[in-house]
Amino acid sequence: MIETPYLLFLGDAPDQLAAKVAQGIKDWRPENAVGQYRMEGCKADLGIADMTLTEAREAGAKTLVIGVANRGGVISQEWKKVLVMALEEGFDLASGLHNLLRDEPDLVAVAEATGRSLHDVRVPEVDYPIANGVKRSGKRVLAVGTDCSVGKMYTALALDNAMRERGMKSTFRATGQTGILITGDGVPLDAVVADFMAGSVEWLTPDNDDDHWDIIEGQGSVFHVSYSGVTMALIHGGQPDALILSHEPTRAHMRGLPDYEVPTLEALRDTALPLARVANPACQVVGISVNTQHMSEDEAAAYLAGVEARMGLPAVDPFRHGAARLADALAAI
Repeated sequence: MIETPYLLFLGDAPDQLAAKVAQGIKDWRPENAVGQYRMEGCKADLGIADMTLTEAREAGAKTLVIGVANRGGVISQEWKKVLVMALEEGFDLASGLHNLLRDEPDLVAVAEATGRSLHDVRVPEVDYPIANGVKRSGKRVLAVGTDCSVGKMYTALALDNAMRERGMKSTFRATGQTGILITGDGVPLDAVVADFMAGSVEWLTPDNDDDHWDIIEGQGSVFHVSYSGVTMALIHGGQPDALILSHEPTRAHMRGLPDYEVPTLEALRDTALPLARVANPACQVVGISVNTQHMSEDEAAAYLAGVEARMGLPAVDPFRHGAARLADALAAI
């Protein structure tokens, strides 16, 4: 078990979105976020106390969590200096990067010498089956995005809260490092061998009560050439009964792909729904989730109203305004 609370390591994150792992923990498990550690040049800020390693230990932090999701998931040499000091200060380390802590000999040596633990959450721990496409009992909903990092996980967590408040049966199913660090369980989908990805999603969302909803954490985008494969595994392995379209409207281009424009919500609907109906012909699009964090309240309200009128579906910012209307849409199925 990863010991809490955490000191959230932001390193030299180039922007706020790069610290999405730490941001997710701070937003959904604030009681576990003692403070943040930022290196010189860091352009992300969680709005919590900046702390040295010593200050964080005195405040009760037990684990330094790498809260940065950089392209390729690499531990830099500059980061490593801080990670070694953290082990020597008495912290355990936790990471969801592809670059595993356990594969760094110097970190392993220091951890062994200090009696500290290294936690790699992006490591599959189950021998997942190959997907068989057999229909499962229960219901499933998946958020699909016009791009990466548009709020699919936030949508799922907010929806789970809203459904539980209504007395509906629901379970958030984590499929990425942040979701696993928040809930303590899940499948690190993008680290599963490709042939077994869809099968791991079937395993994660087994037979359940007919009125129970599995809320599957979305990943990637069918339009993102770097990460579309993981999205397809979710769409087919998840066999969703419902899709929620997710969008961040202020981007100039796809995340990390300056030559690719962000597709429209209509294009997402018309692409993702036929793909979902391959595995579940009854699947339907039930709502739209819009990340309006870079808009004022008035701008957000106007944008959501326009999307709703255009698409004929409830459009909400589930983190800003709650996911009640999305829960209502699922209850109506």
